[in-house]
Formats: sequence, C-alpha cells, structure tokens
Amino acid sequence: MKINNAKLFKTVYELKQLPPEENIEIAFAGRSNVGKSSLLNSIMGIKVAKISGKPGKTRSINYYKINDKDFFVDLPGYGYAAVSKKEREKWDNLLQQYFINRESLRLVCILIDSRHEPQKLDEMMVSWLKSMEIPFIIVLTKTDKLKSSEKNKKINNIKNILSKYGQYEYFPVSAIKKEGTQELLDYLDMFIK
Repeated sequence: MKINNAKLFKTVYELKQLPPEENIEIAFAGRSNVGKSSLLNSIMGIKVAKISGKPGKTRSINYYKINDKDFFVDLPGYGYAAVSKKEREKWDNLLQQYFINRESLRLVCILIDSRHEPQKLDEMMVSWLKSMEIPFIIVLTKTDKLKSSEKNKKINNIKNILSKYGQYEYFPVSAIKKEGTQELLDYLDMFIK
C-alpha cells in the first residue's frame, strides 16, 4: 500500500460523534506512550498525529482519512494517564462500545513496546478482542531502541508470552527508522481491499 495523502478527519469524544460507517476502519490501540502517534505519522508520511512526551495525551478517538477514502483510527492509550477515575471510565466505555458496534472496523493493531514484556492491560486487550472475534495483529514498536543482538530475543519472548491466546501476525517496527513500516502497510492493504 502507498499512502498518497492523509489528514485528520474527525476527533470523537462521544459515541454519537462517530462518523457514518461508509468507509473501512483500521484501529490502532496500545498503552499510553507506546508510540501510536509516531507510528501513524511514519506510515502516513505526514506529521498529522500529535506527539507528546506526556503519556495519555490522546483523549479522543482520532480519525485520519487516508487516500481520500478509508480511515486509520487512533484510539486513546490505555494504562497510565493523569486523569480522574471518572474520565478513565468514560474512555473505557467509549472504546468498548466502539469495538463492539463498529461494523466498518476491519482490524485492530495492538501496539506493544518491543523493549518490554506485554503488560497486564496488553494481555487483557488481546484476550478481549479474541473473545469478541475482532481481528487483530501485534505491532511491536520502538525496535530502533534495541541492540540488534537483543532484538530477536525480546520479540520471541513477547510471542511466547502471548502464544497462550493463539498464534497471531507480528510486525516489529521503528517509526524513526521506518523499519518494518512498509511490511505493515502491505498487510493492512489486504483489509482495506
């Protein structure tokens, strides 16, 4: 897949703000500070997703229209976020309803930091999407921060931990060096077609 253009289409804070289901959606989910915005900017080829050094900055569902047609959907990071319990519950409900009710959702990319073992919330996301029969893949971010000698060991360890939930597609990527990003895009293209 080649992305010729991308733009922020809509920012959603409530279910009623979701756009009509006329276009295919591929969602990106992951813990706060996993590098979702950086990856989206890298694969879209434009700095349109806001990047922050402060975890939990994305507090909405952000729709990015790609090639004037389909959507990449940036979901709020789960895990650490300096917000109230009430605000977190609101996010959780919004995400749950999004996953359950969006017929235009074709695939979820679960982003996990390749430097660390999957956290409890990562495993909960994998388990929940599996139980809901929502297709997903695992995208291992920040591989540029690993020494080449430890990269395969870390990746295999993550695969081993998550294997109890089943066998899935894994895509190690570096948003900074653009390693693995074309392979990821080519895979996503199958769901858009």
